[in-house]
Amino acid sequence: MVGFPLLLIPLTIYNIIVFLMPGVTLAEPLLTLTLMSGAEWPVTLSDILLALGILLLLLEVMKGARPGAKYLTDHLLSLIVFGAAGAEFLLWPKFGTSTYFLLSLLSLVDFLSGIALRARRGSVPVAAAPSRKQASAAPEPQFEPVPEPAAPAAAPVAETAPPDRVEPKMAPAEITPAGPSPEVASPGLQPGEGSPPSPEAPPR
Repeated sequence: MVGFPLLLIPLTIYNIIVFLMPGVTLAEPLLTLTLMSGAEWPVTLSDILLALGILLLLLEVMKGARPGAKYLTDHLLSLIVFGAAGAEFLLWPKFGTSTYFLLSLLSLVDFLSGIALRARRGSVPVAAAPSRKQASAAPEPQFEPVPEPAAPAAAPVAETAPPDRVEPKMAPAEITPAGPSPEVASPGLQPGEGSPPSPEAPPR
């Protein structure tokens, strides 16, 4: 369906009605719709064909907007459809109606929109090419690697425990029973007798 001209569908339906259904008129209402305002809208076969043509034109534009779509063969097919529709409108009396004219106009819009979208896709890469070259020509900044700090030396896993110090034990002092004070060898310094007499001062 990518390369098939969708607007060929309503044009083909119109040709089938003209050639194979001569008793069917496009202006005869098929159904009547009542709007919210209370007005009655008669829907004809001509209205249905035009609505179908507008929706298919929208799909054609969406297909042409995709990247890589609408090749040269697609444009040639759209041009052939428009040329055939225009020739029928001008040469055949049964096709000289407003409905067929509008369908032919839609096929022309399909062809021109495909050309415009293709030209726009071609201009965008050309405009973006210099910027890519400039970006590639610009020198890239070089960053010197920052030296990482040296890792601290690993602490020893286990430290040798200091040898146990044997503290000296104080022997308890022996308590002697109270008794008389020991005598001093000096005769004048016996305990309990006071201080020794002071020597006499020399005469002046």
